Amino acid sequence: MEWEVDFFFTMSFSKCICLICQSVIAIPKKGNVERHFRTVHKNYDTDFPPKSELRKRRVKELKSQLSGQQSFFSQLTSKAKAATEASFRVSHLIVKNKKSFQDGEMVKEAFVEAADSLFRDFKNKPEILSSIKALQLSRSTVTRRSEAMAVDLTQQLWKDITDCECFSLQLDESTDASDTAQLCIFIRMVFNDMTAKEELLTVLPMKEHTRGEDIFQSFKNFMEKTRLPVCKLVSITTDGAPAMVGRSNGFIAKCREDDAFPDFLNYHCIIHQQALCAKMLNMKKIMDVATKIACSIRARSLQRRLFRAHLENADCEP
Repeated sequence: MEWEVDFFFTMSFSKCICLICQSVIAIPKKGNVERHFRTVHKNYDTDFPPKSELRKRRVKELKSQLSGQQSFFSQLTSKAKAATEASFRVSHLIVKNKKSFQDGEMVKEAFVEAADSLFRDFKNKPEILSSIKALQLSRSTVTRRSEAMAVDLTQQLWKDITDCECFSLQLDESTDASDTAQLCIFIRMVFNDMTAKEELLTVLPMKEHTRGEDIFQSFKNFMEKTRLPVCKLVSITTDGAPAMVGRSNGFIAKCREDDAFPDFLNYHCIIHQQALCAKMLNMKKIMDVATKIACSIRARSLQRRLFRAHLENADCEP
């Protein structure tokens, strides 16, 4: 570059930088570069005469120094980025396995102890240990990482909902360990290229009753709050409970009565009917006989060995 030898300027990362003082010129024009050199570094023409080998060597030295400084800071940035990525990965693993956020500190300690033995003969062992110790896995950090991932996943989901051509919903209501009814809503989206994606849309707590109108009102509030594009809805799947598929007051009936909903198909499974059928059938006699046989086999070690041998001969798993 002509400016390097004449005015000690070079272009780096789309910026015009002075090799002498490392000032950045906002508008990289020859007049601006020359004005800076003549004003700030006017003695350089005397110390390093123009078009001389001494001047060229000086330019080469300054460029090498600038490159070294940029490489050093680039390495620091790369290490910090790698440590942050590792922190997110470990936090995701902790959340995925339903562990306490405080376990991150234990994981870090385990890393350090394992690395001390695994990399004992490595020449760069101090650097490896330093990188592990720089890993941020405190309880508050894991909490922030989890919140950031949750926000990002939510943004991705709503972007998919916006981009999809149509979607269908599946609803299931159940009671958790604290006796709170939870309404799980799943969404399946279809895109322009005919690919489909299925995700958990939300979980809505049902504080009081779980009648069809209560489920509908809870879903309607969620729909209005999040601005769900219900115009893309093509079908809804539920179980066969009256609260869902009741002819007059069921959730599906309430949706069809609401003008905000388009015409959609509805499906329901038979799990609810199967559960009712199991309650109505009297299986006590059969279960009593099965329990008596199992207890008889387990009561004596000889019986257990003979039964296990019989299963092996029949190619059955004990």
